[in-house]
Amino acid sequence: MAAVTAERPVRGEPVPSVPTVVSVARSGDRTRPVALRTGTFLAPCAMRRPGTAQRVALTGVRASLCAGDEVDLRVDVGPGAELELSDPNGTLAYNARGGRAAWCARVTVAEGGRMTWYEPSFVVSSGADVLREIDVVLAPGAELLWWETLVLGRAGEQGGALRSRTRVEHEGAELLVEDLDLRDVGERELPGIIGPARVLGQVGLFGRVPGLPVGADRLDLAGPGALWRSAARRTYRADAELAPVWQAWGGHG
Repeated sequence: MAAVTAERPVRGEPVPSVPTVVSVARSGDRTRPVALRTGTFLAPCAMRRPGTAQRVALTGVRASLCAGDEVDLRVDVGPGAELELSDPNGTLAYNARGGRAAWCARVTVAEGGRMTWYEPSFVVSSGADVLREIDVVLAPGAELLWWETLVLGRAGEQGGALRSRTRVEHEGAELLVEDLDLRDVGERELPGIIGPARVLGQVGLFGRVPGLPVGADRLDLAGPGALWRSAARRTYRADAELAPVWQAWGGHG
């Protein structure tokens, strides 16, 4: 029987894909995987570590993001469970040549659960057009610590179009709703937006009010949580500012 392959689109709207699923639950004094399902673009891999948390790393299944790609990540942390999720290789959005791509995550943390999420780089190459959507639901007593780094362009590039939407709900109320529209290159370089910066990094803690450090780059939310943001021309500069915050707020090494 001849093999049948589907052609990947070059232009048009993102095409739905098989989601990547990460689900963990507490079992005794440890957290264990319930479901780790590989999707069209990402594969979750369980990793050993000391302590009670379950560590999971995301690895790429194929080159992405290309025009028409739609990454779909779904994460569920059960009551009292602890998940450490990382994307060690990051994401690179390629020149879409008139097309668009999407990267979406849906995260649910049940009562008393805790999740840390480390994303070292989400790079939007020149010519790329990306919609990024993060939706988080936290139950009472649940907590999320998240390090995100958005990079506009590879070395020597101006970077493509990015729209990043984030929504965090805590105990049924909206804790953070943000629509970061960086699609217009000229507009985003204006003073008061990002200016000459090409790297936008942040550490966010949701579900708990952090202690130290404090500073001008810290934004305390109306509910339990805070953001610490860094805008820089180079990734290493943003990382140097955010690493101490990540550690102080409970991030793993």
